[in-house]
Amino acid sequence: MRSASDSLAVSLFSEIITVEQLARTSVAKVLPKGMELSQFFVLNHLAHTGIERTPAQLAKSFHLTRGAMSNTLGKLEWAGWVHVRPDWDDARRKLVSISPAGLLARNAALDAVTPLISDVVDKVGADRVRAALPVLRELRLKLLNDA
Repeated sequence: MRSASDSLAVSLFSEIITVEQLARTSVAKVLPKGMELSQFFVLNHLAHTGIERTPAQLAKSFHLTRGAMSNTLGKLEWAGWVHVRPDWDDARRKLVSISPAGLLARNAALDAVTPLISDVVDKVGADRVRAALPVLRELRLKLLNDA
């Protein structure tokens, strides 16, 4: 028999997973033509950090395999949205940075996504969302530390 704590945990994770799926679907629908959600996430990350990253570092940041990240980076490079160059200090590694065209594409995507997510926050209430953030961050850190 499940305890009340088990039921709470199942309900919480069911809601998180459902919200994640709905958010991904909603955001993917409004991205600029030709941009995939995974590409937007990588462009946004590179724009936010402002530093070159190795494909392995990016894969780790997104909890993906190196193969999955290589696939995304190949598409981004083909589109001209990232620059991939050899690491001059270690020829075995590559470094990835966002290109000027990638920054423009990321900004266009952000412009398309922001009204959608702002509308959801407005409907739920900024104070309620603000109150939920510390709990969600703590859950993320607990899951990250247990991984």
